[in-house]
Amino acid sequence: MKQCESLQKVMPILVVGIDIISEEPKRFAVVSWFNGKLVKHGEFTFYRLIRFIRTKKPDIVVTDNIHELGEYLRKFIHAIPQGTKIVQITGRPGEQKPLWGLAKEHGIRVGDKFNPYEEAKVCALLAARGIGYEVLAFEDEVIIKVSRGRSQGKGGWSQDRYRRRLHNLIQNKVREIEETLKKANIPFDIEIKEKDQGLERGEFRVYASREELAGLIKPMRGGDIEVRIRPVERKTFEFVPLKSERAIRERKSVIVGLDPGITVGIAALDLNGQVLMTYSERNMAISDVIKFISEIGHPIIISTDVNPAPGLVEKIARSFKALLFVPRESLKVEEKNELLRNLGVTVEDDHQRDALTAAYKAYLRLKPKLDHVDAKLRELEIEGKGEEIKALVIQGYNLGEAILKVKEKEKPKEEIRAAEEKEASLDLGPYLEKIKELEKTIEFLEKENQELRAMIEEQRKIIENLETKIATYDEKIREKILRTKEIETKEKRIAYLEKELREAKSIIEKLSKDLVLTKRMHLLELKGSAVPIKVIENLTWKELEELERSTSIKRDDVLYIINPAGAGRSIGEYISEKRVKAIISAKPLPNVIYEVLKENKIPVLYESEIEVKRVDEFAIVDRKELEKVIEEKLNQWKEEEKQKEVQEFLRLIEEYRLKRIKELKKKADEEH
Repeated sequence: MKQCESLQKVMPILVVGIDIISEEPKRFAVVSWFNGKLVKHGEFTFYRLIRFIRTKKPDIVVTDNIHELGEYLRKFIHAIPQGTKIVQITGRPGEQKPLWGLAKEHGIRVGDKFNPYEEAKVCALLAARGIGYEVLAFEDEVIIKVSRGRSQGKGGWSQDRYRRRLHNLIQNKVREIEETLKKANIPFDIEIKEKDQGLERGEFRVYASREELAGLIKPMRGGDIEVRIRPVERKTFEFVPLKSERAIRERKSVIVGLDPGITVGIAALDLNGQVLMTYSERNMAISDVIKFISEIGHPIIISTDVNPAPGLVEKIARSFKALLFVPRESLKVEEKNELLRNLGVTVEDDHQRDALTAAYKAYLRLKPKLDHVDAKLRELEIEGKGEEIKALVIQGYNLGEAILKVKEKEKPKEEIRAAEEKEASLDLGPYLEKIKELEKTIEFLEKENQELRAMIEEQRKIIENLETKIATYDEKIREKILRTKEIETKEKRIAYLEKELREAKSIIEKLSKDLVLTKRMHLLELKGSAVPIKVIENLTWKELEELERSTSIKRDDVLYIINPAGAGRSIGEYISEKRVKAIISAKPLPNVIYEVLKENKIPVLYESEIEVKRVDEFAIVDRKELEKVIEEKLNQWKEEEKQKEVQEFLRLIEEYRLKRIKELKKKADEEH
């Protein structure tokens, strides 16, 4: 009983317990608990129950199973006022305990178990003791829409003016909401549609609960513009214990990178820089992101690849009470790709890449500190606790404090259990008195703190004056340093320009030589002693088409091929159709092309047979030498053809001779 009285002093809350009396029509038994007093309110319809809850604004509305509300559940959740918790007393779905078993466990006497008022009473008493699970139906996200409130009617000059006025009003309201959220330090994303030098509408996605926005932004309806505020519903309800539960297991400390957007990218590293996972998914709610990260481990750093940090990333960092890492400037794609190469990891998409590089960038910033911790732990011969100690150091503890904190956690479980049992059996009265004494001490310390702050402010002013004097004293030295740096910069510039000049002279010299050679080639061509030839770097359809477009391939042209590799029969047939005069090749032609050209009596010459003079895209050969080599090549082919015909004739004679011998032999055998 003493424990109950102490609870009433500490928690003066209003709890409303409800239970179903009948299904058709739906009626509810309602019992309230406040400051140790139970009140039976009677039988309520659904809408009367909602009016009662809105009027009383209880801290908790509790039932044994929220799904008993059936088709009314969604209306019920949306109708509950802000600040009122909905509690399911029997636990999470799949882990529920019987109501009467909970009552017995917590020493609550039960009357008629089939009486709905008795069930409502037991629910209220258990919730007042902190038993049960709060039902979270909404994300910690709110959508705020600003749009016009009235129809414009038909067109006309006055209607156009009215429309422009509306768009200006919407723009002003959007700016007002934006400023309010920024002042309250509440993260958000905004989407707008511009029109008439104003805004047609604006939509905010605010990463805060309804309670956090209470009093900051109010809905507006019925006027020229409307402001609608709607919390984002969860895909599935989440059930959170009213009293915090002890962690069943220690979770691994991780560094998490986030890339928010329509598709959310998530990546996690351990404190040794090893990649634990990368993941991306479209339309992930904030609760799904938080749940996903929780399953990986305990995030001590949430990181992003852009500056400033997106609102969603700030919100998630706050929800985990994790440090937020933001790079000095947004990471460029080249830098992200370089970081990925260093990690030696491949990812499925850009969202995973951005999340992973954000986490890795945060790890690299911390790596010197983590390496120092590892070295000290090896020196102190502390094994097996490195991750916990690193996590505490990242969170702000010095190394000594972190080691002591980890060692305290290693006390035997029996000692902890004995301390808990002792704590449970104690009377809370003396502790409440002690709390009052401590509150007085806190008040005294706050006053002393104010005095110390005043002293610090005075010292700060003295330091500022001294810094001003030092700055004045060092001005000449700084000027000298600046002059030295300026001279160094100019010397580097001069060296760079000299290098550029040398390179330019080298280019000019080469171009001059090329120009002289080109002029000579042109002169030879004009005299008729030289033949211009068309250069093809690679014997491909693409280069042939480019040559056709630029100068075309005509009858009696000479083609100079640098690299004939890979060309097929069709290219040989195409060149043959053009009836070119000759082909000069720097390398052996593929056999299939060579045979096609040979069949069509187009000479194929090689650099070893004729001298080619070339400047970039231009080339010439001596006319007389070309005519001579072509004649020799054609004569060579003609001679080869004759030899081939003679060989074929001899082969036929030999075949006939052998055949005749066989016939004569056969005839002789028959006569005998």
